[in-house]
Amino acid sequence: MELNDLYRDVILDHNRRPRNFGGLEPADATVEGFNPMCGDRLTVRLRLADDTISDIRFEGQGCAISTASASLMTEAVKGKTRAEALQLFDRVHQLLTDDAATGEEELGKLAALSGVREYPARVKCASLCWHTLASALKSAHPQALPAVSTE
Repeated sequence: MELNDLYRDVILDHNRRPRNFGGLEPADATVEGFNPMCGDRLTVRLRLADDTISDIRFEGQGCAISTASASLMTEAVKGKTRAEALQLFDRVHQLLTDDAATGEEELGKLAALSGVREYPARVKCASLCWHTLASALKSAHPQALPAVSTE
């Protein structure tokens, strides 16, 4: 199986059976993300224990890339500290936007998102959940519902 096929299979699997999909109450941070270019809309809710993401969920509607990225993200950041999750945000953002990005193998399943680089219009689909997560981690106000846009 070629690497591109493997990546495509990971995206399809996470779109068909998204992990950590659904509500989370109470949440320490709740942020809505919206991509007006394509209509993707999601809400990320997370719970912190000390400074570690103890639980995270997402809800909403979006394309396959948006849903798969959110599913992969929630798996990747659960159990990470706020700082570790924000570092991961930076690495994934680089993976999605920089043709010279390296270290994909260190990202595990998240490397499946690297193929999105070849479709610039889809980068915002894949990054919406990550921007929403970053906003949630930075605000971390109980029951807050700020809006985030990828414009």
